[in-house]
Amino acid sequence: MSDTVIDTEALGEKIVRVLKTIYDPEIPVDIYELGLIYDVLVNEDYDVKILMTLTSPNCPVAETLPLEVEEKVKSLDAVNNAEVEITFDPPWSQDLMSEEAKLELGML
Repeated sequence: MSDTVIDTEALGEKIVRVLKTIYDPEIPVDIYELGLIYDVLVNEDYDVKILMTLTSPNCPVAETLPLEVEEKVKSLDAVNNAEVEITFDPPWSQDLMSEEAKLELGML
């Protein structure tokens, strides 16, 4: 048994920082603040699974955005592998946006 404790919380924060560098091409707000990221899971092998959605099923970046998320998260030293799963359940709505995103878009 190893003595190393995986600080998944710190890794989770690093992942969130990376996610905040990825923007929806149609909205000048990052995908995290937009509420497109539903869950970030990290296991003891440093494998990351991200459950995310898109603003709509026919989003113009439906093919490229998940790949960008995977690549950027995989680029973190502590991450072994990253997988993105797209879901539309629940469907994305403006209610999922952070206050910061709503403010940025003049919705508050």
